[in-house]
Amino acid sequence: MQRLSIKKFLLIFTIVFFSMNLYANGVKNVLIINSYHKGFDWSDKIIKGMEEVFYKTNIDSNVLYMDSKRISSQKYYNKLKELYLLQLSKHKYDLVVAIDPFAYEFVLKYYKDLCTNGQPIYFIGLEQFSREYVKKFGLENKVSGMMERRAIPETIKMIPIIMPDIKKLYIINDKSANGDDSEPYIKEAIKEIGNKYKVEYIRSISFEDLKKKFSKFRKNEAIFFIRFYNDSTGKLNKNYEIASFIENVKLPVFITDDLFIHSGAFGGKLVNIKQLGRNSAKVIMKILKDPSISPIIETDLSYSYVFDYKKAKEFFLSPEILHKEFVYVNAPVSFFDKYRKFIDFVFILSPFLLFLTLGLLNNLYHRIRNAKKLKQRMEFDKVLLNSVQSPILWQDQNGYIVDSNLKFKEFLELFTMDEKGRKLKDFIENDNVNNLLKMIKNLAGKNEIIFKSDKDEEYIFMINQTEYTENIFKTSGTVTVFTDVTKEKAALKEKMKHQEFIVQQSKLAEIGEIFSSIAHQWKSPLVEIATIAQEQIYKNGTQEDEENSQYVNDIMFQVRYMTETINDFQDFIRPSNQKIVFDIYESVVRMMEIVRHNIKYNYIRVNINVAKNCNLNILGYKNELMQTLLNVVNNAKDAIIKNKKANNIKKGVININIKNVDNYVLIEIEDNGGGISKEHINNVFEPYYTTKESGHGIGLYMAKLIIEDKMGGVISVINTDMGAKFSIKLELNHEDISA
Repeated sequence: MQRLSIKKFLLIFTIVFFSMNLYANGVKNVLIINSYHKGFDWSDKIIKGMEEVFYKTNIDSNVLYMDSKRISSQKYYNKLKELYLLQLSKHKYDLVVAIDPFAYEFVLKYYKDLCTNGQPIYFIGLEQFSREYVKKFGLENKVSGMMERRAIPETIKMIPIIMPDIKKLYIINDKSANGDDSEPYIKEAIKEIGNKYKVEYIRSISFEDLKKKFSKFRKNEAIFFIRFYNDSTGKLNKNYEIASFIENVKLPVFITDDLFIHSGAFGGKLVNIKQLGRNSAKVIMKILKDPSISPIIETDLSYSYVFDYKKAKEFFLSPEILHKEFVYVNAPVSFFDKYRKFIDFVFILSPFLLFLTLGLLNNLYHRIRNAKKLKQRMEFDKVLLNSVQSPILWQDQNGYIVDSNLKFKEFLELFTMDEKGRKLKDFIENDNVNNLLKMIKNLAGKNEIIFKSDKDEEYIFMINQTEYTENIFKTSGTVTVFTDVTKEKAALKEKMKHQEFIVQQSKLAEIGEIFSSIAHQWKSPLVEIATIAQEQIYKNGTQEDEENSQYVNDIMFQVRYMTETINDFQDFIRPSNQKIVFDIYESVVRMMEIVRHNIKYNYIRVNINVAKNCNLNILGYKNELMQTLLNVVNNAKDAIIKNKKANNIKKGVININIKNVDNYVLIEIEDNGGGISKEHINNVFEPYYTTKESGHGIGLYMAKLIIEDKMGGVISVINTDMGAKFSIKLELNHEDISA
């Protein structure tokens, strides 16, 4: 029995030993050299696909990482070779895998150092392969590989099918070795496009500029994204940064692989990166099993059409038009798929669910009743919304219109359009919408817009925007209310004008009081002069000769004239307390008396022409009207003096024409001062607007305020062949003031 036990033990030991030895002899070791650092999604996916295939086989793999996206100098490669030789000194490998061009070039260059046993090379991911180049290294029988072919031509042909109205396509491809390999396919595809639509090929740009370039939506434009790891500044863009960029781009983004299909890209004909790794691993297994089949150069054609459902809905794109089998990501899950386990559970427990079903039916009844009540409430809210006399617009967080009231449709004349689910800029062809968008864009902190109707009537609206958040469906947006404040603004403007008029009258009253004091002081010496003259006549008596008499008469005449002038000016500057009926011709004459000497000494001829049989009686503020006329005449005088200095005229002329037009009296004041320049003529009545060096810009503004706001008339100005012509039109008063 003891011998039998020993024999059994020896038999079991022998079987286990030989099994382990056979397994050890059957294990194959694969060295994978990755062009990029660990964490680079593209190569990590390939390696993961390979490891899934190798997992249940006798193949062990070891991965060495380069960092070619960050550094690719010859010095770096030399140091890397030394490090790898040190790492591999105690390891033997049956095959070397090179992922992407940098690792491939590295293995070819240092093959004799790395592969001392003549191991075969297998590359993955190259887009361009040259047998002649491999022959330079004497490795034409050692190199096999799986080429990656991105569906660039097919995608470019696909884009105008999905977007028939496309106007411009942006193709993004960085300036890397991989980008250079893709470029021939891109340029060939661009030639095929011709003049069908514009193409902008972007290779060199900073990442920040790229984000800014596509931060706004532009209709009928799209992006074809190949890759963008290296920008023009030399910065390496990480995958999460690129994913964030694609997610925030306001245009549909077509891609060539599945790296960013879950990161905001719309999709396309995609290379399955992990499947590329799986397919490569299967070929590697064949080569390890039978090295004589090498070299094998294949192109991976395992494409699939994949599109993002949310992006398709966001940009109103339909992959169905391709008539190809495709897959949606981010698609809404059907009820049966979502609740499959629950449905199975329900069927199992169906005998116990009868009463539950009755309860659900009762609940459904109440839900329907509540839904009807909710509908009635919504209809009631709609009636309330439409009863509001202010335009109201409700938009979601993306700017899409959720609802609006009838007043808003009237406001923008959108009666025939269904605006729900669309953006305001979708109605850009509507002039009112176009104007509204421009005004909102130029608000610059204000909350008012000025709208003009077809009849050129101005309406002022105050904009009040309120943000809202709805927690049930996690939505948000803004409610915008346009309040018509036209009447209030007009009343405020009228009040301000009235206040300005009162202030002006107050100033004139103060000036009048000051001038009254001055006039009183002036009149005292005038009386004294007159007394002295009279006394001189009395003393001379009969001895008065003709010369002295003339001298005294001249003194008396000047004294009377100065006294009358002071009295006239004192009356002129005194503000009117109320409207009176007065003769316009008399006002013109009295006004001219005030400036007669100034006009005379500047050699200006004034012609006052009154049409025959005119009614010249008007109701208004006499002194204020005279001040208005004086302001216009003084402006004419200044223009004539300026024109004389420029030697454009020799004599100054001011024509004042007074006549009746229908039920109005028309006063026209025309000069030969050269007129008002086109750039200024429309602004002369604006407050504080002046072209004179010492001007205040208040005279003509107050003239317009007095004539139009206080006397119900009209004042205007035009240029004539001579110069400027001011016209003042005032309503006649038919009361008889002759008494």
